Amino acid sequence: MSSSKFDIVVYGATGFTGQLVAEYLAAHYKGDANLKWAMAGRSKDKLASVRDAIGAPADTPLIVADAGDPASLKAMVAQTKSVISTVGPYLLYGNELVSACVAAGVDYFDLCGEPTWMRQMIEKHEATAKKSGARIVFSCGFDSLPFELGVFYVQEHAKKALGAPAARVKGRVREMKGTFSGGTAASMRAIFEAAAKDLSLVALLKNPFALVPGFEGPKQPPGNKPLFDEELQSWTAPFVMSTINTRSIHRSNMLMGFPYGRDFIYDEMVLTGPGEQGQANAKLVMAANNKMSGHEAPKPGEGPSKEERETGSYDLLFVALAPDGRQVHIAVKGDRDPGYGATAKMIAECAICLLRDTPDVPAGFWTPGAAMQHKLIKRLVDHAGLTFAVES
Repeated sequence: MSSSKFDIVVYGATGFTGQLVAEYLAAHYKGDANLKWAMAGRSKDKLASVRDAIGAPADTPLIVADAGDPASLKAMVAQTKSVISTVGPYLLYGNELVSACVAAGVDYFDLCGEPTWMRQMIEKHEATAKKSGARIVFSCGFDSLPFELGVFYVQEHAKKALGAPAARVKGRVREMKGTFSGGTAASMRAIFEAAAKDLSLVALLKNPFALVPGFEGPKQPPGNKPLFDEELQSWTAPFVMSTINTRSIHRSNMLMGFPYGRDFIYDEMVLTGPGEQGQANAKLVMAANNKMSGHEAPKPGEGPSKEERETGSYDLLFVALAPDGRQVHIAVKGDRDPGYGATAKMIAECAICLLRDTPDVPAGFWTPGAAMQHKLIKRLVDHAGLTFAVES
């Protein structure tokens, strides 16, 4: 591996999110002679124009690679220690790249929110990855990193405050300013279309433990309709990303050796406030969720303006509940819109964290939080605008 020309290749650098990842690396690792990275995509001309538009150095290497051309993917992977892929829906465009990385023992990072595809990749490639040395790290963006690390952080504090990790944790979205990406909407459509063709995927989609093959934990809250949350005295609405985040968090628990227990219960909802107004808000959120996978959703490659990205933010609350009623609250906040600005920073820092801060993580299929834990939290706080704070 040490003969690799590059540390990181950003694959999909001409797409909306890939361009933001490349822009982040160009701006934040400008004077870092030790970080060798390249941009990859289908068209050399487009790559060159993106490179110039984002202010990357003129000698930033460009690699032509296409999801439909496995040989080009193998040639790209042969040159690098790791690949960041922003080319989704992954169930349509991700198979050959994961296969190439696994075969070559190269690390892989993505923004995947497609649990059925992730499960298929784990079953197909995990044994080979463990032999080749590849570390395959799914869901390194807003799905599911702040949620996975939020649960990890609240459990670390529950150990101190409550004497043990909590068997029940709630994830609650208090505020989110910004848009979902066109890629997220396209992934949701692709998941539903695949399930319509293959009904065996429906059961997998509904299973909270879809990413923990061979394990069945306790019944989890369905999170599919507005409910009043007694502990927080607020109405809640379904959170559109809970179907991926909850699965990633149960996998994370398993990968770390079940520190949260085998009876761990976790759900995610959006807080919409108390009283009649809170209930009305919850119904509005439900209606907005239904549009996400419809025709009004943004298209892949579309996204918010620079100003919208930079004025976006999110505020997530994690509540660990002890059997005797005691609670630990922590907040995870981000300083950019979740779907793009924050996501681009998170995946870039995940790749650098594995490369520099946690090189000894064993081979296999990982969630970022389980693989890199405290070191990833530190890196995200230092570089990516996230904060983790205990609330009274």
